[in-house]
Amino acid sequence: MRQFVLLAHELAAPDAADLSLDDLPGTGRLDLLSRCVTSALLLSHDIREDVRVHLVADGYVVRFEGADLRRINPDERSTAARIRDAFAAREGAIGAMAATPSPGVSIRRGDFETVFDDLGDVTLVELHDDGRPVVDLDPPENPAFVLSDHRDFTDEEADLLAARADKRVSLGPRILHANQAITVAHNYLDTDGYRDY
Repeated sequence: MRQFVLLAHELAAPDAADLSLDDLPGTGRLDLLSRCVTSALLLSHDIREDVRVHLVADGYVVRFEGADLRRINPDERSTAARIRDAFAAREGAIGAMAATPSPGVSIRRGDFETVFDDLGDVTLVELHDDGRPVVDLDPPENPAFVLSDHRDFTDEEADLLAARADKRVSLGPRILHANQAITVAHNYLDTDGYRDY
């Protein structure tokens, strides 16, 4: 299982039922978040069934389960609609119980720290431009990659990651967009650390 934890700093859940699909960048950078979700889950004409994405935003966690997803498209707008529908269903997320607005998509109450507690037996990998080069590390068996949207982690988030992450990894000499970093991380794992093509 590959997991990606994406922290969304600008997506405000109380307004999520009214998320505009006509202005994705102006709606909590929903364009970027949608690209991250599709980069994590989709191949050409296929879904990565061994992938789980946790989108953390404003006291909620939207989870995408690759094995259960149906009819997800590679365009930003349709993925943004799935995120919007999840937040519209948030009233059904009571306590630790999740609401499931569509197959493979759920929402529950939670935050950055509670996601870490729910990941299971994983190697927690912080993606950071100041980390160890990924080529120096063997690919972990059950990785959970942690990254932020277009904003840096806050000091509190960075401290939590420093305490919880097993590895701090850089994917290359240049800083990538979050969705690009996900694609590179997949390629690293798909090729067994760039050894098997």
